[in-house]
Amino acid sequence: MLRNTELRNFALLLSALTVFFSALGFAAGTAAGVIALCGCLVLSFCFTLFTLHRYKQIANLSGYLKRINSGDYALDVRDNVEGELSILKSELYKVTVMLRENNNQLKRDKAALQNALSDISHQLKTPLTSMFMMTDLLCDGQLPDEKRREFTDRLRLQLERIQWLVSSLLKLSRLDAKTVSFKPAAVSAKTLLSKACAPLLIPIEIKNQSLKIDDGGITVFCDENWTAEALVNILKNCVEHTPEGGGLTVTCTSNPMFTQITVKDSGPGISPDDLPHIFSRFYRGKNASADSVGIGLAMAYAIVTEQGGSIDASNHPQGGSVFTLRFPQAHRSAAPSVQ
Repeated sequence: MLRNTELRNFALLLSALTVFFSALGFAAGTAAGVIALCGCLVLSFCFTLFTLHRYKQIANLSGYLKRINSGDYALDVRDNVEGELSILKSELYKVTVMLRENNNQLKRDKAALQNALSDISHQLKTPLTSMFMMTDLLCDGQLPDEKRREFTDRLRLQLERIQWLVSSLLKLSRLDAKTVSFKPAAVSAKTLLSKACAPLLIPIEIKNQSLKIDDGGITVFCDENWTAEALVNILKNCVEHTPEGGGLTVTCTSNPMFTQITVKDSGPGISPDDLPHIFSRFYRGKNASADSVGIGLAMAYAIVTEQGGSIDASNHPQGGSVFTLRFPQAHRSAAPSVQ
């Protein structure tokens, strides 16, 4: 306490005032001098006790901050006493709560990153191992031409799979980092669905599936390219889980609150155990195919929700899975984008 310059100066001033008023008191009389001296000493004693108490509280706050700095965020320094120190304690507690929440979030992010890296390495390891094996076989000069073409085609498929995986991960990382600049506009549902279905027409034809689209003649306020990307991933999932000869139905509706796009398939539906996790990254359901990575639906979820929309999955009472995308109505006066 005595190392504080302000306190030393104040103590010197208090001593000088004690001497001054005591001298004035003794000049007026002995009794007056004794009273003045005792009064000054009592005031000095009270000031010393008060200062010691305040310094003890400050020392406690200093220890509190040291414990927080060491990672102990379970402390609560608040009290119900009014005063500047109580206000300071409340503010310190608010900072403690914020630090605790940030620390917990960092731990969750670290765990998620570790899991993501583990999943990514696993997804890359499988095709890379297969590619190395096929490369060794292709080096065999006595390999028949038919087998060479077969291994070459498999090698190309694995490369395409890795390319898609890397591209999807880059898109997800951009969405996570909030670096994607969505450009919402009023887009014709017909145009949006045509763009989303185009990459899947051949797989649908190969599996002899039917595709029915009812765009309702409405417009959807969204980012056309990114929303088409989300729909591609949802439709791709439905195509993969719908048996040959099955069908997919896409319908669009609108109300004063939102526009809705519903995708329904005639597959086996989604397991009740999988429904709560269907949009989780790298999650593979019970009916997932061997080549499934668990990124497509997670990306679709991120794209839609980042635009202020919502997406959910359910099972139709008559069979098949149903994906429902909703986009809020906004700027309805805007004209549909020109393609």
